[in-house]
Amino acid sequence: MTHALSDILADRFEEEPHEIVVIKTYIRDNFNETVAVSTRGNQIIIMTRSSALAGAIRPHLYKLAKVCETPKRLMIRVGQF
Repeated sequence: MTHALSDILADRFEEEPHEIVVIKTYIRDNFNETVAVSTRGNQIIIMTRSSALAGAIRPHLYKLAKVCETPKRLMIRVGQF
């Protein structure tokens, strides 16, 4: 029996964690920008394309951590994604 590629891949990918969805939504709503967010161990990494956006987000990190209700450390990186 053959399976469609979409059927095989649908089972493979999981939903994004709640923290990632909250951070992406917050930044999109407040800054009208898109960012890449990933988790690694006890860190949440927010990847931006510009240092200006990174600087604008930095004062909001404490609020973001409270909204996400996470003990993980929030980090900002600048680069391509």
